Amino acid sequence: MMKAEKDFIEVYDTTLRDGTQGEGFSLSIDDKLMITDILDDLGVNFIEGGFPASNIKDKKFFETASKKTLKYSKLTAFGSTRKKNIKANEDAGLNILGETAADYVTIFGKSWDLHVINVLKISLNENLDIIADSIEFLKSCGKKVFFDAEHFFDGFKNNEEYSVKTIETAFKAGADKVILCDTNGGSLPLNISKAIDTLKKTHKIDAARLGIHTHNDTDCAVANTIAAVLDGVRHVQGTINGYGERTGNANLSTIIPNLELKIGFKTIGKEKIKNLLKVSRLIDEISNNTPVKNMPYVGESAFAHKAGLHANAVLKTPSSYEHIDPFIVGNNRRFLISELSGKSNIEAKAKELGFDIGALSESQETELLNKIKELESSGFNFESADGSFKILLNKYSSEDYKNKEYFKLVAFRVNIEKTEDKNIFSEAVVMIDVKGKTEHTVAVGDGPVNALDNALRKALVKFYPVLNEMKLTDFKVRVISNKTKSGTASCVRVLIESSDKEEKWTTLGVSENIIEASYIALADSIIYKLDKESTD
Repeated sequence: MMKAEKDFIEVYDTTLRDGTQGEGFSLSIDDKLMITDILDDLGVNFIEGGFPASNIKDKKFFETASKKTLKYSKLTAFGSTRKKNIKANEDAGLNILGETAADYVTIFGKSWDLHVINVLKISLNENLDIIADSIEFLKSCGKKVFFDAEHFFDGFKNNEEYSVKTIETAFKAGADKVILCDTNGGSLPLNISKAIDTLKKTHKIDAARLGIHTHNDTDCAVANTIAAVLDGVRHVQGTINGYGERTGNANLSTIIPNLELKIGFKTIGKEKIKNLLKVSRLIDEISNNTPVKNMPYVGESAFAHKAGLHANAVLKTPSSYEHIDPFIVGNNRRFLISELSGKSNIEAKAKELGFDIGALSESQETELLNKIKELESSGFNFESADGSFKILLNKYSSEDYKNKEYFKLVAFRVNIEKTEDKNIFSEAVVMIDVKGKTEHTVAVGDGPVNALDNALRKALVKFYPVLNEMKLTDFKVRVISNKTKSGTASCVRVLIESSDKEEKWTTLGVSENIIEASYIALADSIIYKLDKESTD
């Protein structure tokens, strides 16, 4: 077993099994193997790899993963207690678990009498026999066994005596730990604490031999897990980023720093906590999911400051509006620029972008702030477009830059055509002035923005070959209300992400016409690249 220190909490990750039950979360065998390495590097104690008896993919995963040499983690296989009316050694699922190369197995069984009677349709005593028989068989196979007491907290509320009997039966049969599961996710911290307190005081069960597994249907999965730990439980289960069925599982990306940084328990260690953000993003990327911006600790917005007063205070004393140093979990402090911004935001954001704002006079800074507020009121949103904001900074810090012009638009036109064979293609025509020469180019693309991007680059690349290094990597458009117009008039905001071999940057454009908004954002993306090269 793992360390037994009083302040040590075992971390059991079930992203590869329970996490994959979430909508829009699917992993190949290679994905699961990659995440196994990532979780092992993070230092979690147990990695639940899947349900090998339920599908071929999970069975093959264990065959491959068992050949890995993990540094910190123990691989765990998941399954269920035996079926009714047969013996454990005759149950196919249990035999697969008994034969798996994983030293640890976790099986779930019923601890809520409602499920025993209405779902399994067996007697309460027969369910106890199933639990005991299953655990004893797996122990005879040389496995360390965790028993998931499914629906425990609902069972405890409905029939305390019976739910406790399921736990006692599991321990008597040799279970190394019993995991209390809030399977429906409907419990609150007070329900968790009351149940565990009763287990300890009335039923004399050692809480250190218990684990906690909660779902997030009341948005209390993390709080419920913390409540269990404070009541003596020393084994916590969850998933990275809270992935899981329905509203998800307890979020280890929050639980780990809460336990370690806020309460002082030992989990993966403070050195490895620095990797939390990286792990969170990697698993989002591998599973093809968009990171949740406002997630505690690891979200992009977790340490983002928008209001001017907040930014001013953070610059003086970070702890005034930050509960921890963001770098502890691998995150960064960010300052957002909007109509709510004050001078402090601009100074902080400029510093974040590596810009020396000290050269700005007070009048220049005031002029810049007023311009930002004017643009924001017309639909611009610089908090998501660092590239365009940096261009704006350059314009208001240098008269030479204001007069600097890499190219000048003369005209553009975009056509969308449908051919006889029903294919749709876009054609863009661009006329621009570059260094006194007029370039007139035509290009096609998969869509109007792609065609416009191709035509613009085609016209410019002979003057600026470095543009061959950059590419458009993302395009987003949003319809926004136009506060400067009356009636139902609206405009669109286009965000374009571009990249080269070194970095990514985002630029934006706003117009009542989506193609014009796209051109503004595209032009800024090119200007950003040319600015970058001229200062390298």
